[in-house]
Amino acid sequence: MDQRHRSVMVATLGGQPQLVTFALDSLLARGEAVREVIVLYLSAEGSRVNRALDKLSAEFVDDHYTYWDHPCRLRPIPIQDGSSRLPDIRSDTDAIDAWQTLRDLMLTLKDERYHLHICVSGGRRIMALLITSLALLHFTHRDKLWHVYAPDDFQRRADEGRIMHPQPEEGVTLLQVPLVPLGTQFPILRELTMPLSQSSRRLLRQVSEHRRVRCQEVVDQLTRRELETLRGFVAGLTPQEVADEMVITLNTVNTYRKKIFELCRIAWPDQRITRYHHLRDLFGSYFDE
Repeated sequence: MDQRHRSVMVATLGGQPQLVTFALDSLLARGEAVREVIVLYLSAEGSRVNRALDKLSAEFVDDHYTYWDHPCRLRPIPIQDGSSRLPDIRSDTDAIDAWQTLRDLMLTLKDERYHLHICVSGGRRIMALLITSLALLHFTHRDKLWHVYAPDDFQRRADEGRIMHPQPEEGVTLLQVPLVPLGTQFPILRELTMPLSQSSRRLLRQVSEHRRVRCQEVVDQLTRRELETLRGFVAGLTPQEVADEMVITLNTVNTYRKKIFELCRIAWPDQRITRYHHLRDLFGSYFDE
């Protein structure tokens, strides 16, 4: 397949559906064979965004963009907070939730090897800022960030979709936003923003393996009864409960505990290990394997 056919247009949407078709018309005129248009919106836009979506849906019939007689699917996606729609971005938490939704969408499209054309002219201004921050990290040189320019008088005439397709003399222009894809130059920056399923999970596996090796070093130096004592502490038993469980004296348990602590301090010299419940934190996952 021609690589141009792997292009997707993503647009933020408020109450101005014509910004989406203006951008799409311009991309198609430039030879970009966009086969899908994704529009992102916040549910607090209410009837405005619903009217805008109705206007856009009328432009796409049976996965076909009728104005250009071009195969293209429209896919509206609400910004979400977990499994529910995010009404608006009113707090730092909302911004993070929206950023994560946008990041996951961008990563999914990039994993599917699409070239991205993202238009940030519609909807809330903070949506454009969030997308720009992600584009800096996850774009390649093939991906483009766009802004629709239209003269003020034409904007008034086209308001809320009264004109969906401008004529050349109207002065509507699709402007590319200059952007340096830092993630291609500094991959570590891209890794830091990856969801848990990717870089974070890889890092957690490394930490887990490091801890397992240290646990094994301690366990290898314990006698059978000392290991039973350690397991008792990891299970949440007190020294007296361990003594009762093993049918030994409390003094013997304390002797075993002293050795276990000494070995742990060698294995984890940077940690303060002074209480038996610390052992549960260190060895819990080891014995669960």
